[in-house]
Amino acid sequence: MHAKFQIVISYKTLKDVLIEVLKTMLEVFKSTSSKLILGLVIILVAGLQYSFWWGEGGYFPHQALTQQIAQQAEINQELKERNRILAAEVYDLKNGTEAIEEHARLDLGLIKPHETFVQMSTISTQYKPIYIDPNAKVDMQTNETPSTPDIPD
Repeated sequence: MHAKFQIVISYKTLKDVLIEVLKTMLEVFKSTSSKLILGLVIILVAGLQYSFWWGEGGYFPHQALTQQIAQQAEINQELKERNRILAAEVYDLKNGTEAIEEHARLDLGLIKPHETFVQMSTISTQYKPIYIDPNAKVDMQTNETPSTPDIPD
Protein backbone atom coordinates (compact mmCIF):
# COMPACT_ATOMS: atom_id res chain seq x y z
CA MET A 1 0.00 0.00 0.00
CA HIS A 2 1.37 3.40 -1.03
CA ALA A 3 0.87 6.37 1.14
CA LYS A 4 0.01 9.68 -0.46
CA PHE A 5 1.30 12.79 1.14
CA GLN A 6 -0.37 16.09 0.56
CA ILE A 7 0.84 19.38 1.81
CA VAL A 8 -1.97 21.81 2.28
CA ILE A 9 -1.17 25.36 3.22
CA SER A 10 -4.14 27.42 3.98
CA TYR A 11 -4.31 31.13 3.31
CA LYS A 12 -4.08 31.89 6.99
CA THR A 13 -1.00 29.71 7.47
CA LEU A 14 0.85 31.28 4.49
CA LYS A 15 -0.03 34.72 5.76
CA ASP A 16 1.34 33.87 9.19
CA VAL A 17 4.60 32.56 7.68
CA LEU A 18 5.12 35.74 5.66
CA ILE A 19 4.48 37.91 8.69
CA GLU A 20 7.07 35.98 10.67
CA VAL A 21 9.67 36.35 7.90
CA LEU A 22 9.07 40.10 7.71
CA LYS A 23 9.33 40.48 11.47
CA THR A 24 12.64 38.61 11.45
CA MET A 25 13.98 40.79 8.65
CA LEU A 26 12.98 43.96 10.47
CA GLU A 27 14.72 42.77 13.62
CA VAL A 28 17.94 42.29 11.64
CA PHE A 29 17.87 45.92 10.45
CA LYS A 30 17.13 47.49 13.83
CA SER A 31 20.76 48.34 14.51
CA THR A 32 22.37 51.39 12.93
CA SER A 33 25.28 49.43 11.45
CA SER A 34 22.98 47.03 9.58
CA LYS A 35 20.96 49.99 8.23
CA LEU A 36 24.20 51.61 7.08
CA ILE A 37 25.30 48.39 5.35
CA LEU A 38 21.88 48.09 3.66
CA GLY A 39 22.13 51.70 2.46
CA LEU A 40 25.62 51.11 1.05
CA VAL A 41 24.48 47.96 -0.74
CA ILE A 42 21.54 49.83 -2.28
CA ILE A 43 23.85 52.66 -3.44
CA LEU A 44 26.34 50.12 -4.85
CA VAL A 45 23.64 48.23 -6.77
CA ALA A 46 22.17 51.50 -8.12
CA GLY A 47 25.64 52.64 -9.25
CA LEU A 48 26.32 49.34 -10.99
CA GLN A 49 22.93 49.45 -12.70
CA TYR A 50 23.58 53.01 -13.91
CA SER A 51 26.97 51.96 -15.21
CA PHE A 52 25.47 48.94 -16.95
CA TRP A 53 22.67 50.84 -18.71
CA TRP A 54 24.12 54.32 -19.38
CA GLY A 55 27.84 54.22 -18.59
CA GLU A 56 30.69 54.06 -21.08
CA GLY A 57 30.30 50.79 -22.95
CA GLY A 58 26.87 50.28 -21.35
CA TYR A 59 23.79 48.83 -22.99
CA PHE A 60 22.34 52.00 -24.57
CA PRO A 61 25.66 53.37 -25.93
CA HIS A 62 26.40 49.89 -27.28
CA GLN A 63 23.06 49.77 -29.10
CA ALA A 64 23.70 53.22 -30.62
CA LEU A 65 27.15 52.13 -31.83
CA THR A 66 25.74 48.91 -33.27
CA GLN A 67 23.20 50.93 -35.25
CA GLN A 68 25.90 53.31 -36.51
CA ILE A 69 28.06 50.36 -37.58
CA ALA A 70 25.15 48.87 -39.55
CA GLN A 71 24.49 52.19 -41.30
CA GLN A 72 28.17 52.66 -42.13
CA ALA A 73 28.42 49.11 -43.48
CA GLU A 74 25.49 49.88 -45.80
CA ILE A 75 27.16 53.08 -47.01
CA ASN A 76 30.46 51.23 -47.50
CA GLN A 77 28.74 48.58 -49.62
CA GLU A 78 27.24 51.23 -51.89
CA LEU A 79 30.61 52.97 -52.21
CA LYS A 80 32.36 49.68 -53.01
CA GLU A 81 29.88 49.07 -55.84
CA ARG A 82 30.39 52.59 -57.17
CA ASN A 83 34.19 52.15 -57.00
CA ARG A 84 33.95 48.83 -58.84
CA ILE A 85 31.97 50.46 -61.65
CA LEU A 86 34.39 53.39 -61.86
CA ALA A 87 37.39 51.03 -61.89
CA ALA A 88 35.85 49.05 -64.76
CA GLU A 89 35.20 52.28 -66.68
CA VAL A 90 38.78 53.49 -66.11
CA TYR A 91 40.12 50.13 -67.29
CA ASP A 92 37.98 50.31 -70.45
CA LEU A 93 39.10 53.87 -71.16
CA LYS A 94 42.77 52.94 -70.72
CA ASN A 95 42.74 49.67 -72.64
CA GLY A 96 40.08 49.91 -75.32
CA THR A 97 39.00 52.27 -78.05
CA GLU A 98 35.38 51.15 -77.90
CA ALA A 99 34.77 52.87 -74.56
CA ILE A 100 36.31 56.10 -75.83
CA GLU A 101 34.23 55.93 -79.00
CA GLU A 102 31.06 55.23 -76.98
CA HIS A 103 31.81 58.21 -74.73
CA ALA A 104 32.38 60.43 -77.78
CA ARG A 105 29.16 59.26 -79.44
CA LEU A 106 26.90 59.56 -76.40
CA ASP A 107 28.31 62.64 -74.69
CA LEU A 108 29.92 64.60 -77.51
CA GLY A 109 27.69 63.62 -80.48
CA LEU A 110 30.37 61.92 -82.61
CA ILE A 111 29.22 60.85 -86.07
CA LYS A 112 31.86 59.28 -88.33
CA PRO A 113 32.08 60.10 -92.03
CA HIS A 114 29.61 58.12 -94.17
CA GLU A 115 27.36 57.43 -91.15
CA THR A 116 23.72 58.43 -90.84
CA PHE A 117 22.38 59.55 -87.48
CA VAL A 118 19.09 57.84 -86.62
CA GLN A 119 17.23 58.63 -83.42
CA MET A 120 14.73 56.06 -82.24
CA SER A 121 11.53 57.21 -80.61
CA THR A 122 10.55 55.78 -77.27
CA ILE A 123 6.83 56.28 -77.86
CA SER A 124 4.82 53.18 -77.11
CA THR A 125 3.22 51.11 -79.86
CA GLN A 126 -0.11 51.79 -78.15
CA TYR A 127 0.24 55.48 -79.04
CA LYS A 128 -2.61 56.79 -81.20
CA PRO A 129 -1.59 59.91 -83.14
CA ILE A 130 -3.98 62.79 -83.37
CA TYR A 131 -4.89 63.63 -86.94
CA ILE A 132 -5.69 67.22 -87.73
CA ASP A 133 -8.38 67.88 -90.28
CA PRO A 134 -6.82 70.18 -92.90
CA ASN A 135 -10.24 71.58 -93.81
CA ALA A 136 -11.08 72.62 -90.24
CA LYS A 137 -11.37 76.32 -89.56
CA VAL A 138 -8.69 76.72 -86.93
CA ASP A 139 -6.65 79.75 -86.03
CA MET A 140 -3.08 78.60 -86.77
CA GLN A 141 -1.51 80.81 -84.11
CA THR A 142 -3.65 79.73 -81.17
CA ASN A 143 -4.87 76.34 -82.48
CA GLU A 144 -8.42 77.27 -81.46
CA THR A 145 -11.61 77.54 -83.41
CA PRO A 146 -12.44 81.19 -84.07
CA SER A 147 -15.24 82.45 -81.91
CA THR A 148 -18.20 84.20 -83.46
CA PRO A 149 -18.35 87.83 -82.52
CA ASP A 150 -21.04 88.71 -80.02
CA ILE A 151 -23.65 90.83 -81.72
CA PRO A 152 -25.61 92.96 -79.30
CA ASP A 153 -29.37 92.82 -79.64
